[in-house]
Amino acid sequence: MTAALAGPGALVLVPNALDFGAPTALDLQASLPLAVMQRSAQLRHWLVEDAKSARAFLKRVAAIAPLARPLQELDIRELPRAGQANQPHQVAAAQLDNLLAPAVGGAEMGLLSEAGLPAVADPGAAVVSAAHRLGLRVEALPGPSALMLALAASGLNGQNFAFVGYLPIKDDARAARIRELDAHSRRSGQTQIAIETPYRNTALLRALIEHLSPTTRLNVGCALTWPEGWSRTLTAQEWRRASLSIDNRLPAVFLWQAP
Repeated sequence: MTAALAGPGALVLVPNALDFGAPTALDLQASLPLAVMQRSAQLRHWLVEDAKSARAFLKRVAAIAPLARPLQELDIRELPRAGQANQPHQVAAAQLDNLLAPAVGGAEMGLLSEAGLPAVADPGAAVVSAAHRLGLRVEALPGPSALMLALAASGLNGQNFAFVGYLPIKDDARAARIRELDAHSRRSGQTQIAIETPYRNTALLRALIEHLSPTTRLNVGCALTWPEGWSRTLTAQEWRRASLSIDNRLPAVFLWQAP
């Protein structure tokens, strides 16, 4: 028998800033609503990607909204390590049930990603699925999503879009996938959205410029919400002529739409 939906136990999806706590990070209030930080400060149980960065996030929260309990007294549990965001996150149901034990017992438990919204391009989706299976209340708090910010700033089709995750690393497979997605975009008018590990930013941008059709519009949203962040949309042909570069240390989102 699963817990009743009317029960007090809940999984609260807490958004994180997109700056990864960088030295140039803005005040947390520039990214998150005050009500979200106040709610986060009251949570005593956490399920997180990385305990160290979660504590750093909670220290930033505490500077604005005092924590209900000292940081060292909080129950912070780490999610099992996952693969890339578009790969199934294989975790045994019993393991997830154990991680969610405080919520099953009636507590409100925060789910925190390294950046942005939990469970979006993020391994937390498996936890949210388990919470629904257990009959827990699931609540998503408002906050930044790099994917949606990049789409909004791109000028590409925001009515029909798809997040395709990470593209293959090997050159031939990546080229084939880019051409496949470009052709699909041309048929459907759909914007394609991809991400990459920052140190491979340049390699992906070069591959997109090379293998997309010359008239396909390509946007790069780099370090969004950071002081040094930028968004640029050009055709693939214009990107080739412009010889623009991208920093391999900064997070980026890549979007394209064929005419």
